[in-house]
Amino acid sequence: MAVWNHTDVKEFILAGLTENPKWQVSLFFIFSLIYFIILVGNWGMIILIWLNTQLHTPMYFFLSNLSFCDICYSTVIAPMMLINYLEERKSSSFFGCVLQSFFFAVYITTEGILLSMMAYDHVVAIANPLMYTVIMTHSLCTQMVLACYMGGLMNSITHTIGLLRLDFCGPNIVNHFFCDIPPLLKLSCSDAHINEMLLLVLSGVIAICTFTIVMVSYIHIIIAILRIRSAEGRRKAFSTCASHLTAQYSMEQEKLSAVFYTLVIPMLNPLIYSLRNKDVKEAAKWSIYRERRTS
Repeated sequence: MAVWNHTDVKEFILAGLTENPKWQVSLFFIFSLIYFIILVGNWGMIILIWLNTQLHTPMYFFLSNLSFCDICYSTVIAPMMLINYLEERKSSSFFGCVLQSFFFAVYITTEGILLSMMAYDHVVAIANPLMYTVIMTHSLCTQMVLACYMGGLMNSITHTIGLLRLDFCGPNIVNHFFCDIPPLLKLSCSDAHINEMLLLVLSGVIAICTFTIVMVSYIHIIIAILRIRSAEGRRKAFSTCASHLTAQYSMEQEKLSAVFYTLVIPMLNPLIYSLRNKDVKEAAKWSIYRERRTS
């Protein structure tokens, strides 16, 4: 087999969520609103954390990177999706499709790993609060976040190289609303068995590792919370953890669940973390007050 593919396919046709033309305009406005909320909510969270020194802590450092990942992987999907709702021919060039699958894999993997790092951060904050600032240094947090991005990048590069080694000679209809790796593998006229096994193994390893870290972390957290004598202290600890657990998501590949984890979750994450967090609400009020004083 050649190192890179030879292909007769110059573009892919995206099947989308529905072929019913009556739904096209409605879905365009619905997803435009969702994407707008994603951008406003997540950029608002990043700017709020950046402007308020009281939020310059490891927890909010991780949270700002979570918001950045939400913006990135939803932006990889939403603009093309919205354009296709306005066009009769929902197409993407071959390399445009490969690039979309590449960047989506980078950021969705990074976010999954990042959530497990946030779980570890919660363990240290709740189980060992006196040593929290000593353990969770800026250097360590930076290294943890960089490790998340490197994990996402290496995972995506592996699958993309494997994808480019395949031959595509038709058909070219992707049964999805964006160019994800699994539906693209189904269109290859080469033997994609190795790619599918690699996708299964790497996805499984990443999912099992992140799930294990989260579960072990929360077992330690629950034990630590049960040792807290103050009812108010237990309530605050459970509230902090609840926002993180609410942000966990399913990695199913069906279209409806794909809509959920590519658009709905990025929209909900800033709402979950801000509305349930006293520090964020107080920082937002102070920013508004300061803006009024200066105007």
